[in-house]
Amino acid sequence: MPQHAPNCPLWLVKVFPFIRWLYKVDRQTFKADVVAGLTGAIVVLPQGVAFAAIAGMPPEYGLYAGMVPAVIAALWGSSWHLVSGPTTAASIVLFSALSNFAEPGSVDYVRLAITLTFMVGVIQLLMGLVRLGALVNFISHSVVIGFTAGAAILIAANQVKHFFGLDIAKGTPFYEVIHQLFEQFMHINLYIMAIGVVTLLAGLLAKKFWRSVPYMIVAMLVGSVLAVVLEMLVGPQAHIATMEALPASLPPLSAPDLSLETIKQLAPAALAATLFALVEAVSIARSIALKTGQNIDGNQEFIGQGLSNIAGSFFSGYVATGSFNRSGLNYEAGAKTPLAAVFAGLLLVVIVLLVAPLASYLPNAAMAAILFLVAWGLIDFHHIKKIIKTSRSETSILLTTFFAVLFLELEFAIFLGVILSLVLYLNRTSRPRICSRVPDARLPKRRFNTDSSLPECPQLKMLRIDGSLFFGAVNHVRDSLLALEDRNPQQKHLLLLSQGVNFVDLAGAEFLKEEAKRRRANGGQLYFYRVKQGVCETLRKGGYLDFIDRANIFNSKAEAIETITQRCLDHKICQQCDKRIFEECSNLPGAKAVD
Repeated sequence: MPQHAPNCPLWLVKVFPFIRWLYKVDRQTFKADVVAGLTGAIVVLPQGVAFAAIAGMPPEYGLYAGMVPAVIAALWGSSWHLVSGPTTAASIVLFSALSNFAEPGSVDYVRLAITLTFMVGVIQLLMGLVRLGALVNFISHSVVIGFTAGAAILIAANQVKHFFGLDIAKGTPFYEVIHQLFEQFMHINLYIMAIGVVTLLAGLLAKKFWRSVPYMIVAMLVGSVLAVVLEMLVGPQAHIATMEALPASLPPLSAPDLSLETIKQLAPAALAATLFALVEAVSIARSIALKTGQNIDGNQEFIGQGLSNIAGSFFSGYVATGSFNRSGLNYEAGAKTPLAAVFAGLLLVVIVLLVAPLASYLPNAAMAAILFLVAWGLIDFHHIKKIIKTSRSETSILLTTFFAVLFLELEFAIFLGVILSLVLYLNRTSRPRICSRVPDARLPKRRFNTDSSLPECPQLKMLRIDGSLFFGAVNHVRDSLLALEDRNPQQKHLLLLSQGVNFVDLAGAEFLKEEAKRRRANGGQLYFYRVKQGVCETLRKGGYLDFIDRANIFNSKAEAIETITQRCLDHKICQQCDKRIFEECSNLPGAKAVD
C-alpha cells in the first residue's frame, strides 16, 4: 500500500495524516467499518459508565470520553485499529490524583479532571512533535502488568460497599476496606448482595456462552430486572440504590482551568498519566499491528493521543487513551481503516441520546458486580507467571510496582515503575557481554569458540565485547580486563573482537587510549579486529588513533593473528609453548606443526 495519496504534498500528509488511508476507502471497507464501529459503540456504552465510576466522575463523562477523543485519535494517529477512549488504567490514575483535591463527582472535581486532561494532551502532543516516541520502549512491560494488577485490587475494593450495601467512606485504603467488611458483616444488605451476585453470575455466563453479545450489557439488564422485581416484592425497605438518569444530550462544551496554581497542583499527576497513557496506547497499537503487518509510527501516535485529549477537554471528556478490549474487538469485528473508530465515536452519540434515561434503572450493586469482572480481567495471570518464572529483575519490577500501587500514591507508583525500568535498562547496557574467543580445532576452518575448556595462547588474550563502550560501561569493562589480567599476567597482548561494539563515546575512547598505553608500558599491545566505521570515526576525530596505533586495527582475522604472532609475541616463549592454538604457530622459529 502506498504511504499516501498520489500527487499529494508531503507537508499536507504530515498535517492531515488520515490522507495516507482515506483515499483507499471503498464501499466494501466502508461497510465493514460501519459494522465494526457499531459494535464498538455498543460495547463502550456500559464500559464508559463503569470507567467513570472508577474515575470518580459522573457516569455521563465516561461516555463523553468515548466520543470526540475517539474520532480525533483515529484521524490523527497512525494505527488502523486502535480505539481510544476511557480505560481502567486512566480512570484509576485520575481518581487517585484528584480525590485528594476535591470530592469525587463534584463540580470542582470535574473541573480538575478537565484540566488534567488538557495538560496530558499538551504533554503528549509536545512529545510527539519533538519525536520522543521511542521513549515508551524504555518502560518495561512488567510495569504495566504490575500496575494493572494493583489497580484491579483497588477497583474491587472501592466497589465492596456497593456490592454489599455497606457504609464505607470514599477513599478508604483497600486493607481498611477488608477490615470494614468483616467488622460490618452482620449489616450486609442481602437484597443488594443478591443483585450483585446474580449480576456477577450473569456476566460470567454471558462471557462464556454468549460471546456474540457484550457481557456487560447482559449483566446490566439482568441486574436491573432483578432490582425492579425486588422493589415490587419487598418495597422501599430493600434500600436498593440506583444510578441517576444520564442526560440525553450531546457532550457539553467545557474549558480547562489554566490558572498557575491549578497547573502546579496537577503537574505531577499529568506527567504520570501521560507516561502510562502513552505506554498503554502504543503497546496496544503495536500488538495489533503485529497481526496486520502495519508499521506503527510512535511519534504520530503521540500526536494523535495528544490532540484527542486536548479536544476532549473542550467536550467534557476526561483522560482518554488506547483501549485494549475495544481495539481488539475492533480488529476482530473486521475493521479495515480508522473510520471504524470514527464511526464508533459518532454512533455512541446516537445511542446515548436513545438509551440515556434508562440508566436510572441500573442498581449500584449491579455496577459493582460489573466492575468486579473488569478488575478480574485486568490481572494478567499468564504473563505474571511467565515473568516470575523467567526473570528475577523483571519480577522485582512487577512486584515493586504492584505493591506501590496498593500502598503509595498511584502517580508515585508509576514513576517508581518507570525509574526501575530505566535502572534495569541502564544496568544491562552498562554491563556489555565480554567473552573469551579461541580457535576450535573441532570446527570447520578452526572457527573461534567460547568454550572455556579450550586452551588459550599464553601471551595473547582474545575477547569479544557485545555492547556499547560508553561512560556507564567503562568501569565494568575495565574491571573485567583487570580481573582477566590478574589470572593470566603473561597475556600482555589483547585482541578485541569489536564487531559487537556499535558505539563509543568520549569516555569509552579515553578508556581505550589508556588501556593501549598501559599495555604498551607493560610490554604488550592492544589490537582491534573489525572496528565499525562509526566507532573508528569517533576515535579518529578525537585523535585517539594516534595513541592506539592505526597499525593495530585489522579488518581480517587471519591478518591480525599472523601479524601479532609473527611480529609482536615473544618467540622465546612461543618455542616453549605446547598449546599451538593458531595455524600461524607452525611458522614460528623452532615450532612444530599444529596437530
